[in-house]
Amino acid sequence: MGFMTNAPASPHARVPVLMLGLATLGFAVNFWAWALLSPLGPRFKELLGLSAGQQALLVAVPVIVGSLGRIPVGALTDRFGGRVMFPLISAATIVPVLFIGVAGQTSLAALLVGGFFLGVGGTVFAVGVPFVNAWFPPHRRGFAVGVFGAGMGGTAISALTTVPLVRTGGSATPFLITAGVLAVYAVVAWLVLRDAPGRSVATQPLMTRMAATVKLPITWQACVLYAVAFGGYVAFSVYLPAYLQTGYGLEQVDAANRMAGFVVLAVLARPLGGWLSDRIGPVPVLTGVFVVIAVSAGVQALTPGLMPIGTIAFLTMAAALGAGSGATFALVAQVAPADKVGTVTGLVGAAGGLGGFVPPLVMGFVYGRLGSYGLGLALLAVTAVLTLALTVTVIRSVAARRTAQPAGV
Repeated sequence: MGFMTNAPASPHARVPVLMLGLATLGFAVNFWAWALLSPLGPRFKELLGLSAGQQALLVAVPVIVGSLGRIPVGALTDRFGGRVMFPLISAATIVPVLFIGVAGQTSLAALLVGGFFLGVGGTVFAVGVPFVNAWFPPHRRGFAVGVFGAGMGGTAISALTTVPLVRTGGSATPFLITAGVLAVYAVVAWLVLRDAPGRSVATQPLMTRMAATVKLPITWQACVLYAVAFGGYVAFSVYLPAYLQTGYGLEQVDAANRMAGFVVLAVLARPLGGWLSDRIGPVPVLTGVFVVIAVSAGVQALTPGLMPIGTIAFLTMAAALGAGSGATFALVAQVAPADKVGTVTGLVGAAGGLGGFVPPLVMGFVYGRLGSYGLGLALLAVTAVLTLALTVTVIRSVAARRTAQPAGV
């Protein structure tokens, strides 16, 4: 069989909601820690005399480690459950946060070491999806996982608070506060979190499960979907301020506030994408999402005026990217085998994180060569069209076959 099932129980109706709330909080807190270096990039560039490439590397290291780290963390969650993994990841993230805050801001090497281990906080996504998935019946999983996914708003906490805290309290302040919050959460998670009764527990060796998961069609299909949907969100949340400042001449504060609006809308749209997927199925939602992204990116590629067309295009894109992220994991919850949800989530989550790493590099390269961001946005529109084609053909047939199978297959 390869997995065993815990003894069934009948938990109180409120318990799944409590578990969802705590998991979402843990996701937000760890993502807050994971994103601490990005807002301080310009400060470190000035203080340490970093080149633009070194600054980009500093911001990229936690993203890469947090993305790739989701692969083993998701597989470990299939085995040990969120009850163990949530407090473990949260406690482990405290170490690099304190290191950077207290001793790691004196050199690029120290920041890179701290940033590498800070990436651990970004792996928590692969803990929460299988944990939440096991607590809810199939017809509610899309919304539940979408609500959990809204914890990605933790990056907005970092974006809005890190620089002001440094200015008012000193360079260590945001790191000390974040470490304290992580410690409180780790203790609460250890005391309160419980794995769902009857959750599927993987018992095969790690590499055996990984090899089996890689062979699943849904793994690679969802990787493509999430690389475009969540990768697009990550890319814009990182690069939008620079785009608005360079392309439209906005002040730094104005650009940062508009980026925050983009992030908030995408975060709120994620549970909506999951909820709609529960109602009409993830494939129709994803189809609509990629149509909207293609049209919005195509309009913005023409570099219209920021008010109102550019603003409408970006906010529409934000909602579509958020909804698409929610719908992707509704699809995973529907199609992936129960004992491999964590492992699939790890691979798909890694694809999403890495998907957000590539577009800013492309946008910077295109602007450097052409003096315009138009071609970069046109490439996003083309990518969305190709992903739409994959959704309405291959993915639609895979989802239909899985839905037609008897429960428990």
